[in-house]
Amino acid sequence: ALPNSTPTESVVLNALQNRGIAGKNALATVMGNIKQESRFKANICEGGARIGFWSCTRGGYGLIQWTTTDRYHGLARHARNIGHDPSTVDAQVSYLFTERQWRSIEPSLKRPGQSINYYMSKAYYWLGWGHHGHRTTYAHNYAARMITVEVPK
Repeated sequence: ALPNSTPTESVVLNALQNRGIAGKNALATVMGNIKQESRFKANICEGGARIGFWSCTRGGYGLIQWTTTDRYHGLARHARNIGHDPSTVDAQVSYLFTERQWRSIEPSLKRPGQSINYYMSKAYYWLGWGHHGHRTTYAHNYAARMITVEVPK
C-alpha cells in the first residue's frame, strides 16, 4: 500500500502488483520513473500543457511521455482497440504493458530483493530517458512510503 497516494498513483501501483511485481524497490522504481516523466498526469504534453492526446503535436505525451512515432501512435491504436481515450490513465496503463520495451524489462522487475539501482538500470531500457532528473530520488521516496499489507487467506 502507498499511504496518501493520488488516485493515479493507486491505479498504477495496483496494476503493477496485478502483473506480479511485488518487490518494494521494483515498484518504487517504476513509480519514481513515472513521477519524473509526468508527475502522474495522464493528459500532459511534453512541456507541461494539460491537454488531450490529439492536441499534443510535438514531444512526449502521457504518463511515460511517449515520444517516438511508433510508441505515440501505438498508444492511439491501443486506446482505439480497447474503446478508450488515449488521454486516460486506464488506456495508458493498459498500453504500457503491451509495449516491447516494457515486456523486455518486466521479468527483471519480478525478481525480488534487488536494489533500486538494479531496477533503475533496467528501467532505462524501458524509457530511454535523455534526462535522468530526480527519478532515483523519487524511487527511494516511494520505497520509504510503501507499506506491506498482509492479505488474509
